[in-house]
Amino acid sequence: MSAQIIDGKNLAAEIRGEIKEEIAELGITPGLAVILVGADPASHLYVGLKEKAAAEVGITFEKFLFFATEPEEKIIGKIRELNSRPDIHGIIVQLPLPQSYDENKIVAAIDPKKDADGFHPENIAKLLAGAPEIIPPVISGILKLIGSTGTKLKNKKISILANSEILAKPLEKILSGNDIQTIITPETITTEISDADIVITALGRPKFITAEAIKPGTILIDVGTTRLEDGATVGDVDFDSAAPKAGAITPVPGGVGPMTVAELLQNVLNLAKK
Repeated sequence: MSAQIIDGKNLAAEIRGEIKEEIAELGITPGLAVILVGADPASHLYVGLKEKAAAEVGITFEKFLFFATEPEEKIIGKIRELNSRPDIHGIIVQLPLPQSYDENKIVAAIDPKKDADGFHPENIAKLLAGAPEIIPPVISGILKLIGSTGTKLKNKKISILANSEILAKPLEKILSGNDIQTIITPETITTEISDADIVITALGRPKFITAEAIKPGTILIDVGTTRLEDGATVGDVDFDSAAPKAGAITPVPGGVGPMTVAELLQNVLNLAKK
């Protein structure tokens, strides 16, 4: 048996095509503003991918760069300015921020109605209360990747592995109704996921999950991304080890990443239509 490779690139391209079509039909110009702080190469790469995708579908993209030495209030001042601009419908702060900044405070400065990433405390609270207005793109991307396999979520045992609750708790809420096991980085992970039907992992531990950790037919959604010293980009799942045993698996790169960008653009379009 060999796993179905869940092609996030192709699925994301289909979504971008639909967004482009809808923008043209509506005759609108959605606007996305991105705050990028510091010189982290990965953050600059991700913002570049978002810029390219936005241009493809017809979303105006504005990027605001700040040195990692600039005061927090200057960044918050720019966000407030963007909040007041009618031509900007979505605002995101590229995460993670350099350590000297208060991430929560900066994200909370975004108008919740322009929060394209869905991480504003007000939007997270609505999601956890079961009445989401904006779903974080990584979460909607994960759901569509699982859906593309034809798998029905009902009565599935789902394990969510995460470094923090900002992804885990909203994902747990949206998937509620299933047998959910949320694991926030204990060392017993590989023994605890052995009976899961679906494993969603966002640990940033390269090649951590091998074939021995999963049962045959498991669906593996790999959010983790690590750049190795040799320049290769890998996920939390040891792809070569796990793929022959899994039922379906997302590659890294080419799985969750492209879908997250496509779903971000979908959020910007939805915000522009309000």
